[in-house]
Amino acid sequence: MYSDSDIKIAGDKPSYDVKRNAESLSNTNGLPKNEIKKAKEWGKSVALEFIEDAKSAVAENAEDSEMLVQRRMLLSFTATVGFEQLCSDDALVGVAQKSFIDTLKANDNELYRSSSDTGAFSFYYLAFRRGGEIDRRIGQTFAMLCSHDGDPVYQELGEALYCWFISVVKSLAEDLNIE
Repeated sequence: MYSDSDIKIAGDKPSYDVKRNAESLSNTNGLPKNEIKKAKEWGKSVALEFIEDAKSAVAENAEDSEMLVQRRMLLSFTATVGFEQLCSDDALVGVAQKSFIDTLKANDNELYRSSSDTGAFSFYYLAFRRGGEIDRRIGQTFAMLCSHDGDPVYQELGEALYCWFISVVKSLAEDLNIE
């Protein structure tokens, strides 16, 4: 018989990030509706680019499923940090992120599930927050997560994917005049 003595139930105090995201989403009342609409459109547009890339990557790289999963993780992470870097308002960042997630779930729930591994995100955040040469560190992390640690081909691929997708997120923000 199994014991559930080691199961923990979350109390009334969620983690700082969960609380901050919930507060930022609930604090949209003071924002102009057109800004909220632009943030939603931004999240949706980034998600649609992500979905399109996932489809074409499968067609091109069907034999390397591990790399495909890690590519999804990297691009999902890049969208997340792109929203945070390119928008100065936490509430609008939350709106864009929620729109991104909602669009993924609505269009391809399996893609959503396969691109939201918090373990991979933790490694990418560590690389991202170390500062200096972020793109190179992201590339190294990508190679490690693909089980090709130290492989310059995978490192360059990860770096190129990060740089490309952050430019996509930025371009879509510029098209919508996101600040």
